[in-house]
Amino acid sequence: MKSPTLAQVPEFLNRIAVKRPISKIAQTAGITPKRAELLFRISRYFQPDSILEIGTSLGLATSALSLGNPKAKITTLEGCQETARIAQDNFQKFQLKNIQLQVTEFNTYLSNLQPTTYNPQLIYFDGNHSKEATLQYFELLLPTITNETVWIFDDIHWSAAMTEAWETIKKHPKVKVTIDTFQWGLVFFRSEQEKEHFTIRV
Repeated sequence: MKSPTLAQVPEFLNRIAVKRPISKIAQTAGITPKRAELLFRISRYFQPDSILEIGTSLGLATSALSLGNPKAKITTLEGCQETARIAQDNFQKFQLKNIQLQVTEFNTYLSNLQPTTYNPQLIYFDGNHSKEATLQYFELLLPTITNETVWIFDDIHWSAAMTEAWETIKKHPKVKVTIDTFQWGLVFFRSEQEKEHFTIRV
């Protein structure tokens, strides 16, 4: 089966979700076709050499990132063995060969990163929607940033605590530009940029 084109992305992602036997997870841990296409476009626009995703779930967002830039090396982290198995089946079925799935505890994996040799240009945070975990991952990954790094935080207004985490991230001195889409928070670190915050609805 050939990889889907941009026009087929929404249908492709829906097909993955509805064919899985664990519909409850698909309902709560996936990504809508609209946001999947936006993630596809972000990956295609920035063309990151390396991508890190924290929270694979069924692999819907991972698939969008892969389709956006098939040449990128994608590492995706999942804490549940069974969910990871289903995601891996999806990757193989649709011939997404640039994805490496790690079944791991997020904090342990991120604590062991070597920022001098591993600098993912795009990171998608979708693994733990709590203030404490979000800020912990943020701090652990700060040593990996470069001028070209782009981070995407999912569900920044999931709760009052997540909104607080987002506000803390915005104030960090290394954060130069943020874009709040309500669902996502995009973060840029270009050092020469004046600090600016934008709010848009997509």
